[in-house]
Order: sequence, then structure tokens, then C-alpha cells
Amino acid sequence: MKTNCNVCFRRCRLEEGQTGACGARKNVNGTVTASNYGRLTALALDPIEKKPLARFFPGSNILSVGSYGCSLRCPFCQNYEIASAREENRHAGSEGLHPVTFREGNRQRTLETAVYTPDQLCALALDLQSRGNIGIAFTYNEPLIGWEFVRDTARLFRLHGMRTVLVSNGMASKEILCEILPYIDAMNIDLKGFTEEFYRDFLGGDLAMVKDFIAGAAQGCHVELTKLIIPDKNDSEEEMREMTAWIASLCGGRGREIPLHVSRYFPRYKWKVPATRVETVYRLADVARETLKYVYTGNC
Repeated sequence: MKTNCNVCFRRCRLEEGQTGACGARKNVNGTVTASNYGRLTALALDPIEKKPLARFFPGSNILSVGSYGCSLRCPFCQNYEIASAREENRHAGSEGLHPVTFREGNRQRTLETAVYTPDQLCALALDLQSRGNIGIAFTYNEPLIGWEFVRDTARLFRLHGMRTVLVSNGMASKEILCEILPYIDAMNIDLKGFTEEFYRDFLGGDLAMVKDFIAGAAQGCHVELTKLIIPDKNDSEEEMREMTAWIASLCGGRGREIPLHVSRYFPRYKWKVPATRVETVYRLADVARETLKYVYTGNC
């Protein structure tokens, strides 16, 4: 029986056993579930500023976890190995590890994923409190395609007085936001550009859905935004002014206090144009400061 996924704008209609475009949601017995539930490809204790979050518990550390799959197709992806990975099979590999595969040029490569339960992650996070850990951050790949694991883990962390951070592209429906928002303390959301054409043709996404997600998230938790500046794609002053005016209008006009991170692009994955000039990042950050109270630069 075909079943629709309700996470992103694609609304993939999946046959029994079929996996969606994100690589991590699958029709199992007529229900679309996260096949990457609890399957981690990355685990690290990071400074909170790396998420990046500048105005949420600065100076603290946070347990950062990533899985595999993504709802976008960014040609400049910094984590393409896990973002483009797909489940290899349903059987555990050596030492209980579960392989996923991704393509690099003409070669297929394999990654191992280790399975963690929310309880196991919570115990690990509690052990790391002595090293300044305040909770957990879902990051590296796109967490919202496995929102069930985010919700279940965040709910448990809240019971133990720890914080949950989500680092996301924001391309998810209001239904999914309503499921997770009560348990999320902070988000950094990528607002990668501010034209429908850029999102549709360059990223394979939907700007309207991202804007709706940001607007809803800002009503319920601490939100910071990141814009990666890509030469000749999203680097005009006009676009920055239009984008920051929209940000400022959020939360009944209090959006001017939403922090914006203006970040420098470097060649990666399929996009090989030279890195953004540092001067361009600083200039666009100054443009953003015409409207927003808190503007930061990154990768410079």
C-alpha cells in the first residue's frame, strides 16, 4: 500500500519497503518511519559556538550527534558523506555496526552507523556534565528527517534538566514542528538564500516551507539563523536587505533580535567555484546590521 510521508514539501508517496528522497524514511507495513532511528554516524563534544549559537549558553559544551540522509541536495554540502548516504541492508555488520553507502565520484563507499537509544545518549550526556556539557545537539546531517528520534531523546533530556539543540535546514512541515517544538530549547536554522529559484533550482528545496518553519520555531524557542554566502548565487546586498527585513518582522516585530550568522563558503562536494571573499562576508554582515541587532561572521 502506498503511503505519503509528511515531513517535507516533497510528500514522497512510497510503496511498501520503499525509501523516500531523503534516504532515511521508509514505508514499513503502510507506515512511513525513520529507518535511521538511533543510527549515528558522528558523536562529539563540541563548543556550543560551533553549532553556531552565539547567544545560547556561551562558553558551554554540547554532545553533538549526527545520523545520515538529508532533505536537500546542496551541491556545496560540507557533510555530503553522511547527507547522501543510504541504507545498505537491514543486517548488522561487524561488532553490531550497520553499514550505509554513499557515492564519491564513480566509487561507492561505505560508512558504519552505531545504534544508540535515547536512554544511552542521556546517560552519556549526564556523564559529560563534568566537562561542561549542557545537553545534546542534533546536527551534521538533517535531523528532521528522523524527527521521531529527536522528539524521544529531547523529551528524555528535558526530564533530566538538560537542553536540546537542533541544527537544521528548516525544510519540514508544521506538523513536524508541532511534534518537536515543545522539547527543543534552541535551534540554528539555515536560511540559505531568499529566492524561490535559488531553493528550487540550486538546492532542490522549498523556500516557503523554510520560512514557515522559522516563523513557527521563533515563537517557541531560542532561534539563530545562518546564511552561507556563495559567490554569484546569494551574495547581493539587495537579497540581504530583503531577507533581514523579513527576519525583523517575525515575532510581532521582535525579530530584529534574532541572531544571524553570515558565513563564508568554501569549495566542497560538487561545487568548486573559489571561496567567498572575506570582504564580501564582512560587507554583507554590515548590510544585515542595518536591520538586525546581532550579526556574526563565520569561516573568515
